[in-house]
Order: sequence, then C-alpha cells, then structure tokens
Amino acid sequence: MSKDVNALIKELAVLNTKGMYLNDFLLTWDKSDDEIRATFKVAQILRELREKNISTKLFDSGLAISLFRDNSTRTRFSYASAANMLGLEVQDLDEGKSQVAHGETVRETANMISFMADIIGIRDDMYIGKGNTYMKEVAKSVQEGFKDGVLEQRPTLVSLQCDIDHPTQSMADALHLIEHFGGVENLKGKKIAMSWAYSPSYGKPLSVPQGIIGLMTRFGMDVTLAHPEGYEVMGDVEQVAMKNAEAFGGSFTKTNSMAEAFEGADIVYPKSWAPFAAMEKRTELYGNGDDAGIKALEKELLAQNAKFKDWECTEDLMSKTAGGKALYMHCLPADITGVSCEEGEVAATVFDRYRVPLYKEASFKPYIIAAMMLTSKFAQLVNILLHAATTA
Repeated sequence: MSKDVNALIKELAVLNTKGMYLNDFLLTWDKSDDEIRATFKVAQILRELREKNISTKLFDSGLAISLFRDNSTRTRFSYASAANMLGLEVQDLDEGKSQVAHGETVRETANMISFMADIIGIRDDMYIGKGNTYMKEVAKSVQEGFKDGVLEQRPTLVSLQCDIDHPTQSMADALHLIEHFGGVENLKGKKIAMSWAYSPSYGKPLSVPQGIIGLMTRFGMDVTLAHPEGYEVMGDVEQVAMKNAEAFGGSFTKTNSMAEAFEGADIVYPKSWAPFAAMEKRTELYGNGDDAGIKALEKELLAQNAKFKDWECTEDLMSKTAGGKALYMHCLPADITGVSCEEGEVAATVFDRYRVPLYKEASFKPYIIAAMMLTSKFAQLVNILLHAATTA
C-alpha cells in the first residue's frame, strides 16, 4: 500500500461520517464540514487505488439506477464510470419507455426500480421548484418502501444536478482546486470570480453558479458573483453563501461588472445562466402547456442575452487577474468564440491555453460520485478501504 493512500485513510478515519450512512447527497450545504471533507478524501483514495491498478469493486452485485431528465455527457459518463469502478451495474430509466409516461406515480416508480438497487442518480435541473422537490419525493418513497418491507434495503440518492445545486460538479471543481493549490487549507483567502458570460442560447440552469457560491464560501475563499443586472440567482442560495462567508472567514460579494470580478482573481469561472425570474416564468409556462408563451420567452431572453456580448472571458480580462495567470474553470461544454459559436463565453486562445486543466477538472467527477456512493452505503468504510488497499 502506498504512503499516500495510508495517509489519506488515516485522515479519513478522524472525520465523523456517521450521518452519511444510508443518507442521500442532494445539496452540499446540507452536509457537515467533516462530511464534505470525507467525500474529498474518499475520492482521492479511490483515484490513488485506481492509478495503482488496485481493484475498487467493493460491491459484489447491485444496480445503480440513473434517471436523466436533461441531456448530459460528462455527468452521465461519470456516473456510469463510478458505478462500474465500484462493481455496480448501471440501469437507465427512460421515462418515455416506462410506465411513467402512462401516469405511474412517483411512489410506485421509485419502489419498482429499487429492487436490488443500491444507488439512484437523478438529474432534474430544468424547472424551478421541481428538481430538488422530485428527488426528495423519490427519497421519501424508497424510505417508506424499506420501512414497509417492500425493499430489502434502502437505495440512497445522489443528485446529478437539480434546479438548486449541482453537487457532483461543484465538489469535483473544489477537488480540482484542492489538488491545484496543494491542499484545502491553501484555498483560504483565494479569490474566485463566478461570472455570468454571454451565450447564444438561453435557459441554461442556475445550479452551477449556485453550487459554486454555496460551496466555495465554505473554504474561507473570497467569492465574487458577477452578472449583468437582471441575471440574479436564487436569493436563498445567496443567503447560504453569505452565512458561509461569515462562518469561515472569507467573503461573498456581488457586482454587475465582469472586469471588477476578474480584478486580482486567482480563479475565474465564466459561465452563462438564465435569470432566476425567467426560469420561474418558464416553469409556469411549461406547467400550463403554453407553447406560444415558451417561444415568446425564448425570443425575449435571446434578445436580452445579445445586449451583453461583451461579457466574454478575453485575454484582456485574464490579464487583470492575479499575476495575469488565474486558473480558468468551466463545467463544459463552453461556448467558445469562433469555434463552437460566433460569439460566446470565452475566447478561443484562453480556452486552448487551459484545455488540459479543464479536462483534469472534469476527471475528478467520477471519483466524487463514487465517493458519494460509498459514504452512503458502507458504515465501516475506513476498514473496507484499508482492506482493499492491503490485500491487492
């Protein structure tokens, strides 16, 4: 067993993870400091073991159910990779090909897909007030099924993105920063600019910027949220960020200037999102089946976006960051000016320079998801990981 794995397992052993066992991972701010750090540690241990070709198939059998209500590449494959790495088989639930399309209730669906299932991963991010609520309803249903003896065990849920938070993304982003800066303790005092950026499309979820401000403020970082007037995120999440900043000795500020946000920043995260108010309106229109209203809203929002084409991560803006060398981050895919679109979130030269770090950023997600799975399913996780490492 490597010295690194030994050290990581010892660090994991002193953290209180009892509350994670048989519990779901839906919002990062519902997790304690120890639980957040434990997720990072387990992810790092799994990565070390895999790099040394040591098996991490800790499940003998079982299913990892996936339900994607929105398109996905990185998160879908990360979830499948995590399940495979741990010895679980992925089974996709296609609602269009299931009885859900015929009016089956959430309670019935949740129980019917959960026989011999260990994990349920759900992505439901498109409609305000719906995604996180749906996940909680599924969680309640499987808990009742377990209590009533319908299910021999209770599958735990992992949010693969909801309308409020994107925990697998923000946690992977944070682990990328931990590795980049040489430890979580080195994040304190670092400035991160979470900025809106122009996109020629509309309706991108709020959960990435909300996940970033809701998590990074826990590490004593100076977090700046930048966006044009009218592109506000959820007020409740801003409150989370402000409370975190106060509790952990960092700061949370807002600005309507991208240049101001980039000034002296150590990390920049330019990413488009739709205004909270517009997303609320879209949810209402979809609920009413108002196709004409949806088309009108889309036209209106595209015109609104077009007013802020200068909100682009350019070489000039990057020169204003700390030493002109801030770490550029993105959840991908980015709208790259002159490459994937005529005008977009980031200049091609900036994106190309950070391509390798961006791919590394994305590479942490399978390990984060696997860590969320393991911490929820094994009460004696330290002993299990130690056994896996020493018997290889």
